[in-house]
Amino acid sequence: MQTTRFVLEQQEIPTHWYNVVADMPNPPSPPLGPDGNVVSPEQMLAIFPGPLLEQEMSAERWIPIPEAVREIYRLWRPSPLIRALRLEQALGTSAKLYYKNEGVSPAGSHKPNTAVPQAFYNHQVGIRRLTTETGAGQWGSSMAFAGQMFGIEVRVFMVKVSYDQKPSRRSMMQAWGAEVFSSPSILTKAGRDVLAKHPDSDGSLGLAISEAVEEAAGRPDTNYCLGSVLNHVLLHQTIIGLEAKKQFEKAGDWPDVIFGPCGGGSSFGGIALPFLADKAAGKTPNLRLVAVEPTSCPTLTKGAYAYDYGDASGYTPIMKMYTLGHDFMPPGIHAGGLRYHGDSPLISQLVHEGLMEAVAVPQVATFEAGVLFAKAEGIIPAPESCHAIRAAIDEALECKRTGEPKTILFNLTGHGHFDMASYDRYFSGKLEDYDYPAEAIHESLAHLPKV
Repeated sequence: MQTTRFVLEQQEIPTHWYNVVADMPNPPSPPLGPDGNVVSPEQMLAIFPGPLLEQEMSAERWIPIPEAVREIYRLWRPSPLIRALRLEQALGTSAKLYYKNEGVSPAGSHKPNTAVPQAFYNHQVGIRRLTTETGAGQWGSSMAFAGQMFGIEVRVFMVKVSYDQKPSRRSMMQAWGAEVFSSPSILTKAGRDVLAKHPDSDGSLGLAISEAVEEAAGRPDTNYCLGSVLNHVLLHQTIIGLEAKKQFEKAGDWPDVIFGPCGGGSSFGGIALPFLADKAAGKTPNLRLVAVEPTSCPTLTKGAYAYDYGDASGYTPIMKMYTLGHDFMPPGIHAGGLRYHGDSPLISQLVHEGLMEAVAVPQVATFEAGVLFAKAEGIIPAPESCHAIRAAIDEALECKRTGEPKTILFNLTGHGHFDMASYDRYFSGKLEDYDYPAEAIHESLAHLPKV
């Protein structure tokens, strides 16, 4: 019988995270303040602990994983690498399909990979209260879980459209002791300002970030945690790809193309960056690393590569990234997450320099792919994961057409058990495909900060 599940022992959990900055051909562009000057560490200490800032700015290739973090990782790591034989058979493809199943974590997604170390480092410096944002709810539930592990209070600002669409995610956060508020809220100036102009606003991830940062900056006992975008977040997520490399060695195989869903960049970076090291060293020059985003929020495929704020209100530093403009408001009809206006500066630079690529897929097709995957492999995927599944299936169907025997890897970032309202909308025909209008992107980009 053919082996389809490749697992590691707990002692094989990586002892270090991989920092791609060490192998980038050009150094990352630094974050800037409103005055155009490089942001100092002292400015960032208002909302982040020192150890995370050190990781954010580090160029060291390997960063040790604290044993306290590895101990909690053992609750679900190493996560399995699965050969999707039944999906291959359903497609009739000549390709081999593999997925890394990150849905086995307590929160049901990849997000605890960074939530746990962020909570640990904040606990280490005596912080007892954290604020954060969440879109679809995966990050908020992960941060609630991680806060509970270290006895830290967590307040979550959840994008209104998801707050209304996904009540089960709210319940998860509350079960782990977090407070959850619909964003825009009346708790912050950023939220009140938006509500004054747009009382029916669906919110955005950028606005929820503004609210969380505003509260953290205004209280000395509170720090802020971000679930994607920043360098240290992608660093923590590289545990996905590091494990996958060991598992492919056991499988006696190696990927030709890797797909990951991409909103802010954490899950795509987590699986792709460790493989980029081999590509940069010339070992796998033809390896393709493909970020997959929705056509309704086409940051990498239609955005501008420019300096922009990481939030809607201009509270964060200005970062060089692909962006649709910090006041971009994604359509409320979109059910699949990945709705951030910008992208990780690291991922953006690597795409801009041609070391990675990006594609955008329509919403209905992603759910079609998710249902096909569920029928073949038995796992109902998170809507975010469906984007990578769609791209992987399309690649496999192209291999079917050409007869090419490629090995395809995708990141199954989480299960969809708490996202069934989105599937309900798909099954009832209420989901729509939506290409974000070019004129709306042009209008939003007109408001980029002048750097």
